[in-house]
Formats: sequence, structure tokens, C-alpha cells
Amino acid sequence: MSLIDPNNSMAIIAALLVLSALAFALENTWLGRRLTGTVLIIALAVIAANVGLIPHASAGYDMIFTFVVPLLIPLFLMQADLRRVVREAPRTAAAFFIAMVGTVAGVLLAVAVLDLSHLAPAANIAVDRLEPAIAGLFASTYIGGSVNYAALGEMTGLSADRAFFAAATATDNLFSALFLSLLAGLPALQRLARWFPTRDIPDPVTDGSQLVESAPISAQSLCWALALAAFIVVASDAFVTVINMPSLRYIVLTVASVSIATLLPRVREWCAGAFSLGIVLSFTFFAAIAAGADIAAMITVAPILVLLVLILLTVHLSVVLTLGHLLKLSLPELITASNAAILGATTAPALAAAKGWQHQVTPGILVGMLGYALGTLVGAALFNGL
Repeated sequence: MSLIDPNNSMAIIAALLVLSALAFALENTWLGRRLTGTVLIIALAVIAANVGLIPHASAGYDMIFTFVVPLLIPLFLMQADLRRVVREAPRTAAAFFIAMVGTVAGVLLAVAVLDLSHLAPAANIAVDRLEPAIAGLFASTYIGGSVNYAALGEMTGLSADRAFFAAATATDNLFSALFLSLLAGLPALQRLARWFPTRDIPDPVTDGSQLVESAPISAQSLCWALALAAFIVVASDAFVTVINMPSLRYIVLTVASVSIATLLPRVREWCAGAFSLGIVLSFTFFAAIAAGADIAAMITVAPILVLLVLILLTVHLSVVLTLGHLLKLSLPELITASNAAILGATTAPALAAAKGWQHQVTPGILVGMLGYALGTLVGAALFNGL
């Protein structure tokens, strides 16, 4: 039983939006800035569901999964002009590919050394497909972000079990926040800093803090963003239906979105606000996932996932620092790239600006967008190839 009727989908969606707005507000507090809004929305939704304010299951949540998740990909990727990455951030892009290698190596080691078989009944997936599914899920989010995580959750079937997926989501975001704190502290380690060359040559664009939403946001631009995102989803679905390969839905959706952003770079001006709109909708997605979590069920699943993420992030950072040292990349370049991979395009430029690395603000955004473009593809490759 819950205060809100599970059959009242409009009330459910309203509740998710209220929780999302509260998470955004709390993000401005001292604790919120350290936990990030994503961790806050997950915590708020879990609490609300387990104290009986909102139900654990509802058709309203299903509406979020059906309509919001596909829209997230084009909304986030309307800024993903790959030519800008090559032109404006070649060294940080090289560091990002190292970070991507570190993520893949970390997730492969984690699933190899941990016994995940007991999660199969909970996740409602065959034992022999569980490790590839989890590998793809965590690789996607630690190369891209929430949009890729959502796509792999649907693609692998892991999102069908709300308790498992909520535990995975909470673990992912909590340790991402802790990892951000670790990255912020690395430059203070003098013995580590001496491993890397000092390279503070500014890029042509030194202030990229507003790069993601550089054009004015208007009602028209938001309408265009939603219209184009919906069109890309419909066209991609039609294509995979014609070729009779529905499993390629999110891969086709990603390729189509990146292609449009690269071939028509003015899309980011016509659809100004798409990225911010995507962040808002992603909060409702995380809230819907977290609402399905039973705390007792999460506790039984979380320990093994905590070990998995610890192994993954340890290997990731080790690979980034070792290969970065060998390739003579600077510590700011490596930290920005690692941040973009693990936490996405929003925190990478913020940390760069906070550290005074103005020459890394624009590259941080660009390689973060590159991660959104590649996360789903790499995750799908691991899921289908292992």
C-alpha cells in the first residue's frame, strides 16, 4: 500500500517530477555538491517508496521506461559533433581512449574474479548471460553515463528487476561521487604529479563552461529538441523493424544521433536546451528505477556490486595513470578524461574549472560527449561478445 494509488499514472509522474526538483534543489547544498544530484534522486525515491509515499510498481513507471529512455539518447547526443573532438581536444581525446581501455579492463577483471551466479534468479536472466550483461552495463556507464546505462539496462534485460537495477544504480552513482573526490585530490600528491609532464598550453577556446548550451534556450528550441529526438527514435525503430533486428535498437539510435550532430553541427543551436532537458528526464528515470527497490532486497545484492565497482575503478585509474605516464600526457588531461568517462560531460568541465585548468574545460565537455556516443556501443559489444 502507498499514499499514491499505483493506478494513478499522472500522480506517479507528478511525484517523480517533485522528487527530481527536490534533488536539484538539494544539489546546491554542501552535502549535495559532494553526493551529486543523481545520488540524491535515487536516495529520495528509495526512501519515498519504502515509507509508503509512492508504490514500488506502477504503470506510471512503465511509461517512463517506454517513452523517456529512448528519448534520452538523442537529447544528450545533439551536442556530439565528433569533428570538434579531433579539432579541439586531441590530447584529451587520447587520454579518454586510455580511460575507456581502463574501464573495459576493470569490468572484465571484476566479472572474472567475482561469483555473480547467485544474482541470476534476482535479475531474471540466464546464468550464462549474466556476466556479459553486467559487464556491458557497467562498461557503458563508466565510458558514457546515465543515458548509456539506461540503454544497456533495457538491452540486457537487467532493468526488468527493479531491486537489482536500483542497487546497481545506487552503487554506480555513489562510487562515482567518491571517485570524483579522489580525482580532485590527485594533483596534491607531489610524488604522483612528478610522474607527468607539465603542459598548460591553452586551447583556442579557453572558456567552454557554457559550451553545452551555448545558444539561447527558448520554447522553440525545446520544442525542436523534443521533436527531433522523437523523430530519431521513430526512424530508428522503423529501421530495426525493417531489418528484423530489434536488438540493435539502441545501437542504431546512437549512430543516428551522432551522425546528425556531426553532419549538421547547427543542430545544437536549433535544439538549444536539449542537454538540460535530457538531464531532467534522466532524473525521472532514476527515480522510477529507485522506486522499485525494496531496501532489504537491495542490501542482499549491493555487497557483490560494491566489490565489482571497487575492482573496476581501481583498474581504471591504474591503467589511466600508467599508460598516461608512458605516453607523456599531463595529469590535468588524464584527470579530465577519467572524470568524463566515469561521471560524464557535466562534471569534467566543472572540475577542470575548479582546478584552474581553463584549457581543459572545453575538452572535458567534448570527450564527455564522445563517451555518450561510445558507451552504448562498447557496452553492447561486451554483452554480445562475451
